[in-house]
Amino acid sequence: MFDFISRPLGQFMYFIYNTVGFHNYGLAIIIFTIIVRLLMLPLTVKQYRSNAKLQEIQPQLQEIQKRYKNDKEKLNAEMMKLYQENNVNPAGGCLPLLIQMPILFALWGVISRPLTYMLGRGSEVKALLEAIPEASRIRGYDELSIVIHDKLLNMDFLGLNLGLVPTYDIRTIMDKPQYAALLLIPILASALTYFSSKLSMSATSTNSQSNSSSQMSNTMMIIGPLMTLMFSFQFPAGLGLYWIAGSVIQILQQLYINKHVIKKKEVAN
Repeated sequence: MFDFISRPLGQFMYFIYNTVGFHNYGLAIIIFTIIVRLLMLPLTVKQYRSNAKLQEIQPQLQEIQKRYKNDKEKLNAEMMKLYQENNVNPAGGCLPLLIQMPILFALWGVISRPLTYMLGRGSEVKALLEAIPEASRIRGYDELSIVIHDKLLNMDFLGLNLGLVPTYDIRTIMDKPQYAALLLIPILASALTYFSSKLSMSATSTNSQSNSSSQMSNTMMIIGPLMTLMFSFQFPAGLGLYWIAGSVIQILQQLYINKHVIKKKEVAN
């Protein structure tokens, strides 16, 4: 669905792999993630500012909702008036996210299918998979190295094969010790996702929040890491490394926002 985005992104990542990535797939993923996140930083800051403004006027919104709860027409009119007076766009926090979503799904494809989008060898991979017994069980491309070793990416990173799919199956881990080390990827990815969500939530805790929005934030803070953990066991470890790098950058971005956006606003007030 997002092939038209995945292919140029894959070529860009392959360029990084061949240049500043020093033919190291893991390093290429990290550099790639840094570049993408830096390009998205203005959207992230804009999204935060929009959400912060909405939080500021929450008490006024709640008062309007109580006052005109039986008059929907008047309620909508008063809410729009409040938004205009405070220069707030209720959809302003969603627009950056909507712009990012297709890019994120495309990146997902690049990281999880590097041979297709980075090397442009999707048809060859498909033909080889059809020729290999039990090919439907292959996810990490490691078996393909027997056939096209010279055409594969160097997926080793700090002793981890990023082309393998992490597993919690005890028998597989006992038979193939390399899978034991891969467990670090899902654990770190989910832990950092939780920490970044908690940091982001604490940054807005000084603003007024309704009980419903606070409960939703707490729920998402749990669901996000759980989903990261689940998907980390479904796709090659390279995707987990992308999540780890992305979470670290998000934490740094939030610290930047706390220092240069929130504190500036507090001083101005």
